[in-house]
Amino acid sequence: MPEEQKQANAVHGELIYGVGVDDHTRCAHWHGENDIIAIRFHCCERWYGCFECHTECANHPATVWPTVEWDRHAILCGACGQKLTITEYLNSDSGCPACGAAFNPNCFSHYHLYFAMTT
Repeated sequence: MPEEQKQANAVHGELIYGVGVDDHTRCAHWHGENDIIAIRFHCCERWYGCFECHTECANHPATVWPTVEWDRHAILCGACGQKLTITEYLNSDSGCPACGAAFNPNCFSHYHLYFAMTT
């Protein structure tokens, strides 16, 4: 079994890769109460707990989601399993529109690692 499969956990029916991923998608790198989203990476279409998990577990560099693909479901709420499009996530005001769970509001500082941000 490849190493990255050993570092995966099924959460709401999706396999989330990473280091120490729990049942709400928290990982060894981001494990605060509101760190409850997983991100589907553009480069490999796999869900990861965070960019650091992708760096440690994937055998390739990450690529960002281009703006023309922001209608793709690339965010998973670790509380309820709702899949959000990138646009829905970016407009969510740091909370799941389906269940109301709070997301970490400081994630915005990492958006450029996941999404092609325009200025």
